[in-house]
Parts: sequence; structure tokens; C-alpha cells
Amino acid sequence: MESLREIFMNGPLSRLALAVGALMFGASGLLALERPEPPGRLVDLGGHRLHILCSGAGRPTVVVENGLGDFSFDWALVQSRVSRFTRICTYDRAGYAWSDPGPMPRSYAQLNRELSDGLAKLGEKGPFVLVGHSYGGPVVRNFAATYPTNVAGLVLVDSVFEDQRVPIQGRAIRLRDGAKGTPIPPPREDMRPSDTPAGSAAAGTPHPLDALYERLPPAEQAYHRWAQEQTAIDAAENSQREWSTESLARMAATPQDGTLGALPLVVLMRERGGYSNKLDVPAERLDEERKTGQAGLARLSRNSRLTVLPFGHNMHIEAPDEVAAAIGDVVRAVRDRRPIGRTERNASVRSSGVVAGFATLPALRKEP
Repeated sequence: MESLREIFMNGPLSRLALAVGALMFGASGLLALERPEPPGRLVDLGGHRLHILCSGAGRPTVVVENGLGDFSFDWALVQSRVSRFTRICTYDRAGYAWSDPGPMPRSYAQLNRELSDGLAKLGEKGPFVLVGHSYGGPVVRNFAATYPTNVAGLVLVDSVFEDQRVPIQGRAIRLRDGAKGTPIPPPREDMRPSDTPAGSAAAGTPHPLDALYERLPPAEQAYHRWAQEQTAIDAAENSQREWSTESLARMAATPQDGTLGALPLVVLMRERGGYSNKLDVPAERLDEERKTGQAGLARLSRNSRLTVLPFGHNMHIEAPDEVAAAIGDVVRAVRDRRPIGRTERNASVRSSGVVAGFATLPALRKEP
């Protein structure tokens, strides 16, 4: 049994104390944010460091790729659940939170190289179950294409797809339409002077925390308040957006059905699109495109399942039980070497809009 000291030093009380300790009042009376200690490890990739947080035990190890603007700790609710039955690693891309800015440009290939190298330096062994949320969806697909022997299965959480549109100034812009056909440079770990983002002044007053993140534990809320104020993320995300168009255009130009072979795959899709009727493309058409795109993701593997959940885009925060259960289904399929199948839990989602809680997930043994 853990002593009280171990619980405080290693558990949630310690994380909360460290995070809250990062919130200090400055002389101006405004809330100033100090850099908190990272909960994970900073891995040196040869000139820049990547923050990776791994917890739990068992194989296969689950690895999460965040959406744009999200951080490793935004997956705390899912990570705590998944770590009960296997090992799970979350991380911050270069330029996010504790991770240093990395080599430019921030293409899928560059992100994949850094994650692969970081996991290897930590001694984390694949093949991995990859989880990609939103922007992270096509990133993990590219990882699977680049490192096929190191991928055991995938979970795509309301993922971006090839024909994805985003609302920009009243227009529904298809992301890949911005592609210029620019060759994607080979990834590298060495830093060059041009890779360092230009310094920019931090905002004088911290931005309020979005209500969505108030569902996170207090320590993770404090982390988010600090991380969202760091200016290095701006250059990273601008480059990620720019180069994402090139990769999505390449994916759209090549048939994708079956590219994952028989890897276990679960695609999680939000039930409602939530599009505005004030865009230049009708909301009904946008929703049909969304459903078609998500169905296309399920066809990436012949061993897949598409699950519709009655939650929003950020279901890793809104519905961590359901996301953890989907990850558990893929972990089980990998361990037992069996088809992903369709469970009664998923049938209940479609029929009644209600999904069973994480507590009902069949027990998963931890494997060494």
C-alpha cells in the first residue's frame, strides 16, 4: 500500500500543487502564469526536446496524437482510464506546452519522425495502437503508412478526412484546395537557425479557460491556462495547417480504401454536424459530406467499425468513458488477434443514443 507521502508526491495531489503553484500574482495585480514542471519526460531529439507522458502497463502501448490547439494533458480523462488496462503515452508536439520548437516545416512526415524517435529514446516498444483526434487523424494515418510494422491498430476520433471543409469568413473551405503541389521535405531532427520562431510578446492578460476544459481535473486546467499563453505554438500551428493541405491533397489523389489492410480500426464520429446555415455551402450538404468522409475512413481497413456517438467534436473530454472503451476494443482485438466486430454497446448508440459507461467494458488483462 502506498504511504501518504508517496500518494502526495506521485499522485494527483502533487500534480495539483505543482500546477496551482504555477499561478502567481504579479505586481500589476493581474494573474501571471509561470512555467509548471512537466508531468512527463523531456526527450532530447538532438537540438530540441519533446514532452511525452506515459502511464500504465501492458501491451500494446497506446499513443495519442492531439488535434490542433490541444495538449497532452487534455487527454487526462482518457489516459487515466486506459492506463488501467494497458500502457498509454500522450505527448506535446514541438512548439506546444513544454516541447521545444522543432524543425520546419511541420509536415505530417516531420511530426511522425519526431514521435517515432521520441518513443524509441524512451524505450517504448511497438507495435502501437495509434489514436488520432481531429487534425491528429491523418497524422496517425501517415505514421501507419511510414512505419507500418510499428502499428498494431488505430482509433480515429472525429478525424479530419480528405474532403474536410472548415468555416473561414463565411465560406466552407475544403482544406486540400489550398495545396500547391509543393514537395514535402524529408524529415530531420537537426535544428537550423531558420527553424527558430520569431519572438513575439506574450499577452498582457491571460485568456480565460474555455468552458470545455473545466471538465478536466484542476491540475490539468492549470496546465491548460499556462500552455495556451505560450507563443511558440503559433508558428508551429501555422506551419501544420499549411503543410496539412499538401498531405491531404496527396491522400485524395490516391485510392485509400484498404490501405490499412486488416489492422483493427475504430472510427468514432459525432452524431450531429452542428454546421451553420450562414456559410456558402448549405449545412445539410456539409453534414452529408461529413458522414461520407467518416464512412470512407472506416474503409481504410477491412477490419473496422464506425461508431456514432451522441457527443461533440471533443469527445475525449466530453465522453472519456466511450473513447476509452473504443481504445479498449482495439487493444483487445490486437491481443486476441480477432476481428474488431460490432458490440452491443455500439448497437445501443445507434438505436437509442445511449452508450454504456466505461465500467461495463469487459475486463482487459494487462499484458507485459
